[in-house]
Amino acid sequence: MLTLLGVQTTQEGMEHRDQELELLLCRVGQGDREAFSRLYSLTRGPVYALALSLLRDAQEAQDVAQDVFVRVWESAPSYRPQGSPMAWLLTVARNVARSRLRQSGRQVLLGEEEWNAIPAQTPDVSPEDRQVLQEALAELGAEDRRIILLHAAAGLKHREIAQLLELPLSTVLSKYHRGLKKLKALMKGESGQ
Repeated sequence: MLTLLGVQTTQEGMEHRDQELELLLCRVGQGDREAFSRLYSLTRGPVYALALSLLRDAQEAQDVAQDVFVRVWESAPSYRPQGSPMAWLLTVARNVARSRLRQSGRQVLLGEEEWNAIPAQTPDVSPEDRQVLQEALAELGAEDRRIILLHAAAGLKHREIAQLLELPLSTVLSKYHRGLKKLKALMKGESGQ
């Protein structure tokens, strides 16, 4: 069941994804609209999920996600590969979301409907499995959920998550493992810890 979260993502798969994203970003920098469309389809879920986890408002998160991709289109010509392209995209998303928070100064509680939009919409996940996953994720604390989703949905390494969320690596690792342990217990039908 945890394969739904992509927890068992291979290092090779992550490297392939990073190579593809880097190539797409370089092509976007040259004005390639097809590459931009592909980049958008591969990364919109993680960008939206991060914006939603920070803003706690679905409409604002959608607006921020759109702003992020406008900025990506505009700044792609100056993009230089240094580390993970997904981390770069999510850093842009974090900065845009934080700017939005500073401007509005308001936060609302994240409803069940918004959390339901976060898990990856992979076609091989049954609606029943998705329901179980969404219910289990809703039981986690906000930061634990954010860390697990950034690792599972966005494929970020723990070190990248620590940098993105401005947390110590040890904190990210402990919250990730504690969150996974709780998810496993919830998905097996055991009571929370």
